[in-house]
Amino acid sequence: MGRTVSYVKDPIVVVFKTSNRSNAKTKMKVFRNKTIDDLLDCDFVTPGINQDAIILVVGIGENFEADYKKKFKIS
Repeated sequence: MGRTVSYVKDPIVVVFKTSNRSNAKTKMKVFRNKTIDDLLDCDFVTPGINQDAIILVVGIGENFEADYKKKFKIS
């Protein structure tokens, strides 16, 4: 029989820099249809985040989206 995977549907917020240079742009990506295990296992080869990206912080929940926008000055 098939196994169903249930997961919390809270958004996962990833804040990253586009490269390791000091003037690299800081960006934020919100995943609403993946689990944290899916993101950690995939080495961040996902649409919107390239292989050279430097992951700064990962948070689970809607509050992190507003907090990280303010903290990292992302518009």
